[in-house]
Amino acid sequence: MTSAGLTSDASAAPDVIATVATSADVLRRPGAGEHLLTAVEKERAARFRHESGRTDFIAGHVLVRLCAADLLGVPAAALTLAQHCPDCDKGDHGKPYLPDHPGIEVSLSHTRGVVAAAAGHRPVGVDVELTDRGGTLLDVAPRVLAEEELRQVREHTDPARAFLRLWVRKEALVKIGRTTLDGLASVDLSGLPLDLPGGAPLLSPFEGFQVLDWVDEAHGAAVAAVSELPPRAVALDALRA
Repeated sequence: MTSAGLTSDASAAPDVIATVATSADVLRRPGAGEHLLTAVEKERAARFRHESGRTDFIAGHVLVRLCAADLLGVPAAALTLAQHCPDCDKGDHGKPYLPDHPGIEVSLSHTRGVVAAAAGHRPVGVDVELTDRGGTLLDVAPRVLAEEELRQVREHTDPARAFLRLWVRKEALVKIGRTTLDGLASVDLSGLPLDLPGGAPLLSPFEGFQVLDWVDEAHGAAVAAVSELPPRAVALDALRA
């Protein structure tokens, strides 16, 4: 384990892996960069008004390739990433997938300067948020939390941080298809711990899923990954180059 509590040896080859890193660290990797993206991804990246948003988008789409490449044992440059929205049937947004590798499921998330990605042999969802966003997001708590969740958050010593933990879990469940943004309040995660003992990654069962929670203290980010198989948090430098 590294000091951040993440696996530093990828040779264990877990069935579902997830990682988080700064956008800058991802793009400093040898061979990483916008050239790995498809024409559709490059066009989407060009739409960002601010360079920081563009950088985070590119880094997230590179990192998810790195995760999938690690599982497959192939170069990231060999992978094509596509997306599909079932609501409008368009391919420039929506759930990401690998057209040439239907047996591998992927998910990605990005926030200001930090990105997360996951890949596995089962559907997977991942979400990352900066911990300093908890106070802002807390305003929506009554609309997205179940009654018991809301009570727990209000009674917690750090309500903003407690809410953020629930938020990233629920966002990951949206990405895996367990719920929708409109149905967040109907998903009750009050049976899961809000605190991570010792700061180490925490694995909890929920309705046939395995929920992995951790905090990247170095980058001030809360992360959650959800899959039917236990996700493993892996350090960026453990992924095959």
